[in-house]
Amino acid sequence: MAKAETAEVAKKGNTELSLAVNFEADEGGFEEMGQDDLALPFLRILTNMSPEIGEIDGASPGMIYNSVTSELHDGKAGIQVIPCVYERKYIEWAPRGQGSGGPANIYPATSDILSRTHREIGDNKDYLDNGNYVENTANYYVMCLDKDGIPSPALIVMKSTQLKKSRKWNSMMQSVKMQGSNGLFTPPMFSQIYRMTIMSESNDKGKWHGWEIEKVGAVEDSGVYEMAKSFAASIKAGEVKAKPQEENAKEEGKDHNIF
Repeated sequence: MAKAETAEVAKKGNTELSLAVNFEADEGGFEEMGQDDLALPFLRILTNMSPEIGEIDGASPGMIYNSVTSELHDGKAGIQVIPCVYERKYIEWAPRGQGSGGPANIYPATSDILSRTHREIGDNKDYLDNGNYVENTANYYVMCLDKDGIPSPALIVMKSTQLKKSRKWNSMMQSVKMQGSNGLFTPPMFSQIYRMTIMSESNDKGKWHGWEIEKVGAVEDSGVYEMAKSFAASIKAGEVKAKPQEENAKEEGKDHNIF
């Protein structure tokens, strides 16, 4: 058989195989994988100082980056996500270049830790007397929808200038109402889809990129809804946890990210 004919047969064979194999019948096989064997990706905004700039083809400031898949999303087009769980914490960090690279402490949202901090002239960080600083951090566990509507779990972290966006998003989610058998009710946050895009922001101290959020509508696919619901339950049960980690030192001047 000629090479051209062989290649054509192989091409047809692969197509027929992909149509004939029943992958669903053999789903699973990951029973030995636990939470410690998996990495929960976080979605963050690339800046001029991000190490991905120059290392990943097509990466540029203002794009959305997936830390596990290295996938890039155009900031103007944005991404669609289903928020599943909101979690706010205070993270205590040692000054950059000191400590283990991980958080010195993690405090719940009910903590009064900020009442024990102070700010230094020309610095917006909240410092403790031991020299460490504390960040008010809003974590959103989400299901990110790809172009085909297939969901995958991720984490979005908001802090500093983005806390205002966090409060706006929270209000947006709580304002959703639906008509039920007993009147109006507030559906779970994982019942709605939101589009997150990136916009340029600035003040008298500089310029940066930030999140812009708009509601798309209710989740209509029952399978996707059940996946989001299950993800939320896993987080609340403590089966999925965000692991705080210091940002790459190459991103000098950037805040820390939690994932």
